[in-house]
Amino acid sequence: MAKTDFKNVDEYQKGFPADIKERLESVRQLIRETAPDAEEIISYQIPAYKYHGYLIYYSGYKGHISLSSPWSKEFLETFKSDLAKYKVSTSAIQLPNDQPLPTAFIKKIVKFRMKENKEKENLKAVATKKKTKK
Repeated sequence: MAKTDFKNVDEYQKGFPADIKERLESVRQLIRETAPDAEEIISYQIPAYKYHGYLIYYSGYKGHISLSSPWSKEFLETFKSDLAKYKVSTSAIQLPNDQPLPTAFIKKIVKFRMKENKEKENLKAVATKKKTKK
């Protein structure tokens, strides 16, 4: 994929072979269904979603689809058994293209990240309130 100045997700996905494009669109729809209020953007030249901060990114490759986010220790511990079947780093989960998309797992990931982002935002609001009261 040579182009790297994507303006939107459709433009990003258009450059992939049909089978990968279909998987990318499935991931996109799962995220939209699970987080309908999330804003869809391009960040780091890949699709990303913002919901009270960055929620999740996804990207396509010849052999896999990556879901990316700065995974917290709590996330990695909560999904330890689910993640055992995938190649995982502190910021990406590789979903092999030769396996069915784990749709229920993707939804769980998005819901968990939504909860994390809301909690993080609430903690910031409490901290800000405390500072302004001093």
